[in-house]
Amino acid sequence: MSKWTTSWWATTCFSVINIPVRLFVKSKSIPTDPISELNIDKSRPILYVLPYNSKIDLLVLRSLCKQHQLPDPLKGINTNHTVLPAYLYIDKGPGIFASNQQKNRSINIIKQYIDAHQQNEQLDVQMLPVSVMFSRAPNKEGKKKLSLQVLGGIRKFIKMLFSGRDCYTRFSNTVSFKNIILSTPTKDIDKLSLKLSRVARIHFAKQRTASVGPMLPVRQQMLNKLLNSPVLTGIIQDEAKNKNISEEKIRKDAFGMLNEIAANFTYRALKLTDYVLTWAWSRLYQGLKVTNADPVRELAQNGHEIVYTPCHRSHMDYLLLSYVLYRQGLVPPHIAAGINLNFWPAGPIFRRLGAFFIRRSFKGNKLYTAVFREYLAELFIRGYSVEYFIEGGRSRTGRLLDPKTGMLMMTIQTLLRGDPRPISIVPVYIGYEHVLEVATYANELRGATKKKESLWQMLKAFLKLKKLGLGYVNFGQPIPLNQFLNQNIPEWREAIEPTGTARPNWLTPTTNLLAKNIMENINASAAVNAMNLCCSILLASQQRALTKKRLLEYMDSTLFLLRNVPYSDLITVPHKSSEELFEHAKAMGKFVITEDEVGEIVSLSQEQAVLMTFYRNNIQHLIIIPALIAKILLKHNRISQQELVEQILRFYPLLKSDFFLYFDEEQLLNYVHKIIVNLAEMNLINYTQERITLNYLKIASLQLLASNANDTLQRYSIAFSLLQKDPTISRMTLEKESRLIAERLSVLHGINAPEFCDKGVFSTLITALREQGYLDDKNEANLDKISSMNQILQPLIANQVLQTIEEIY
Repeated sequence: MSKWTTSWWATTCFSVINIPVRLFVKSKSIPTDPISELNIDKSRPILYVLPYNSKIDLLVLRSLCKQHQLPDPLKGINTNHTVLPAYLYIDKGPGIFASNQQKNRSINIIKQYIDAHQQNEQLDVQMLPVSVMFSRAPNKEGKKKLSLQVLGGIRKFIKMLFSGRDCYTRFSNTVSFKNIILSTPTKDIDKLSLKLSRVARIHFAKQRTASVGPMLPVRQQMLNKLLNSPVLTGIIQDEAKNKNISEEKIRKDAFGMLNEIAANFTYRALKLTDYVLTWAWSRLYQGLKVTNADPVRELAQNGHEIVYTPCHRSHMDYLLLSYVLYRQGLVPPHIAAGINLNFWPAGPIFRRLGAFFIRRSFKGNKLYTAVFREYLAELFIRGYSVEYFIEGGRSRTGRLLDPKTGMLMMTIQTLLRGDPRPISIVPVYIGYEHVLEVATYANELRGATKKKESLWQMLKAFLKLKKLGLGYVNFGQPIPLNQFLNQNIPEWREAIEPTGTARPNWLTPTTNLLAKNIMENINASAAVNAMNLCCSILLASQQRALTKKRLLEYMDSTLFLLRNVPYSDLITVPHKSSEELFEHAKAMGKFVITEDEVGEIVSLSQEQAVLMTFYRNNIQHLIIIPALIAKILLKHNRISQQELVEQILRFYPLLKSDFFLYFDEEQLLNYVHKIIVNLAEMNLINYTQERITLNYLKIASLQLLASNANDTLQRYSIAFSLLQKDPTISRMTLEKESRLIAERLSVLHGINAPEFCDKGVFSTLITALREQGYLDDKNEANLDKISSMNQILQPLIANQVLQTIEEIY
């Protein structure tokens, strides 16, 4: 083997080219922190693999390596026998002067590394694929652009000058030479370098497609194509015949609907928005935290059609998710937006950023349903990712709303057209430490009329903007739709037909099941932050006030539980201390801080307490089962683990429906056991296999934890009390009477949570009662089952609350 060195000519070239690179290029890493997110081992040698010969790309990479304290790619790797280059280009660059020998050179370098590993068993070099992209503008259909492709290096230099600030460097997962060699049969070693080179070439091609996306259509041509499709042509003819109107009139109506719906995505609008939002986020937020994006990038790279289904808590969600996806090296999706947002100037701007507008209801409008279905299918066929808010609208309470399944059903119907591309649904948890609309939500829950969105409203909101703390975008566990259908409906392919209008018997129940899975996956990727943690504790305390010392103690115990018994592997819990988290939350200006000679007292005013329930509800599903365990322990003083588990199992189906919990019975039992063990480690209880008893010296911590279950159990008590008194009560009356009692309780007992008497929450509860057999299809109650539940439930409710329920009804 020959020893590799950098020639004086190459060194001179690098020095000269590095001057404009440093002046004009500011590349962004994808992911933001490649070392931690990709688990790069800096102690092992790294061979950087680039897609094609470009000294500019190599120097951009080098600058980022210095920034992330990674090995310098211009320094060779000592393999004990010789020094080999620490970078390689898989292919030649563009241009008439590019050498066709580059492919052979890369294969030769890989072969030298394979030989070095065969001669030295201790050697383990990591291959790190890296691609540098200047601008990610997709091409437009039917439009020929003047290309400088043949000029190669000149073209690259011009792109660097004009797109140096629009540069992204994508780091991929490392690949171990040692592991590859060990897993390759001896007879195939000779072909291994060629195979690795080919795999790398395919990898970079897929990565480019995932980052840039499909070609942009000419909007007018696409709409005309849809209007003349066989499906819409048939619907237009039927509508004309049924309504006795000319086909031309129906065609005109259909085209108007398409024009109202369709996006008009432009890369120029996206780039301008990226600059504006980068400026805005840096001033409004103290940071944006993004987790678990890598599986989504892999799906895009593997050619999946991606459907993003985020929770919906603010109008900021539209912009935030698209911004995050673009910054993660993915194509921003086409977004289903409510028609209420199609006002000037927001409507035209959103449309150019990929929004397509959807009416609130399709009911009874066969033509609009067909038009929208065809447009959605066209997006899938062309390979655009799509985003829709499965809750339908923004949550006013901070809890997840029951899913609306119309868009989801159309997604399944699109798959039933026979599209060969796999579809994957990606649930997304979006969380904030400050939501602009919270005060408005509280007013609407009190009965105020929802204000129509307008330019004036947007300006007023913008003028009120201030530091909003941290924002969180957590990508949940993706759901491959093809795989989901294979597991639940093995014969689903029998329903495939080209029009996409099939409605097999299994479609509705399967869509409902899928919707629940999506909601559960959203909640399984929740983000705990300083604000929702402090609010959860203060709202659980008496009089909504605690000394700072007590608050920090309760924060420590809650963080201990959340970190040691995580609800799921994808939830994020801050690593900072309780003191740091409190100071961060305090700076948001939500708390009333008073001081005396003893120290600080932290409290919430009555008005703020109502608003803060929104943030508490973002993570209440993470605390509800520990809270219920604490509640049962406090009421029984001494109880066996078996008895405790039996009571939890009775409540769990209602809790699962209420909070979109994902545990099956086995997972639940394991989770409950871990909580008990950790409560014992915290010295809150004394625990043996036979008996659990309280530690009365630490009972205050257990009482505060238990208080998080009060509102939920009181709602259950209202419904079960009504059912026991009147087993023939209708579902509608049960919901109405439950809400009336809840409203009375909230006034008489100082319950500050607006969702306590929310119609949607009681509707969900009563649906769950029916599903669990407490009610049947004829609205007749199962008295034995209701009585049994009441025996468990009533001891957990305060006597004065039970007395109020009895007096009201």
